[in-house]
Amino acid sequence: MKEALFYKKLAGKKVQCQLCPRFCTVAEGKRGFCGVRKNIKGKLYSLVYGKLCSINADPVEKKPLFHWSPGTSCLSICTVGCNLDCQFCQNWTISHPPGKEILGEEITAERVIEITKENNLPGIAYTYTEPLIALEFYLEVMKLARKAGLYNVWVSNGYTNPEPAKKAAKYLDAINVDLKGDIKFYQKLCAVPNEDPMKKALKIYKKNGVWIEVTNLVIPGYNDKKEQVEKLVLWVKENMGTDTPLHFSRFYPHRKMTDVSPTDVKTLEMAVRVAEKAGMNYVYLGNVPGHPKENTYCPKCGTVMIKRSGLMVNSIKEKCPKCNTKIRIAGRRWLR
Repeated sequence: MKEALFYKKLAGKKVQCQLCPRFCTVAEGKRGFCGVRKNIKGKLYSLVYGKLCSINADPVEKKPLFHWSPGTSCLSICTVGCNLDCQFCQNWTISHPPGKEILGEEITAERVIEITKENNLPGIAYTYTEPLIALEFYLEVMKLARKAGLYNVWVSNGYTNPEPAKKAAKYLDAINVDLKGDIKFYQKLCAVPNEDPMKKALKIYKKNGVWIEVTNLVIPGYNDKKEQVEKLVLWVKENMGTDTPLHFSRFYPHRKMTDVSPTDVKTLEMAVRVAEKAGMNYVYLGNVPGHPKENTYCPKCGTVMIKRSGLMVNSIKEKCPKCNTKIRIAGRRWLR
């Protein structure tokens, strides 16, 4: 265990966690909503410090990050726990394990770096569960990774307070944030009171030079209406910019939402059209293997610039052979 960052002590040996907008007040011997931060004798501790429940090598496209060092693979790590409770979560057995069990194997930050290098991987992805809730350990890994010349990327729900976001941004190279929907969506399906923290976090990451991509999981009956898509696209365009890659991902029945049908591909294609009509340059359709919108196209003339087969990158052109337009690619130093 490690004493947590971002909390304050209260009367009666209670503490208030200030990592995310829940601001959990935690009594002695109890844990916060995420299940991995515990009050022990009036101090808040991280129960997942140095305890990973998963460690794998993945294509960076799996995150999904399509314009960050495309074609590279990264070491993907995670701990248990999450500060949201999404009814459709695919990784719920580790985000909210039964009995709040702290699953995983002990490991040091130094060993994570060693494994990354031993496998000749250029970077590390903090993924599968929300990385914020393991900030104490991940900051140590990220600092060492930066010194070792490795990249750091997060896959996040964006549900963070500003100061932790600023702290993480110092060592983050890229992030994919799942912007799920409007306030009603978050209240009904994710057990959160409002959507504003995600948008504030995105602005912080952008201001600090982190490469940003946004994912929207389209769920039938909840956030699949054209006007809902238009609202989300407009916000991304106005606040993140037209070069921000936007991924519309297909929902499949899972966890508490097994009675909801998979998203119709035509609905996803509608979302793509809305985003492209609004002027977004890089729009993708996810969880539909083999769909043409897995590829990256020249925003000016439509020539295929990055050809993908699933999560595999077959070819990359940074400059269009027809019109000489350059596409946005970040993390070039790690391309091989």
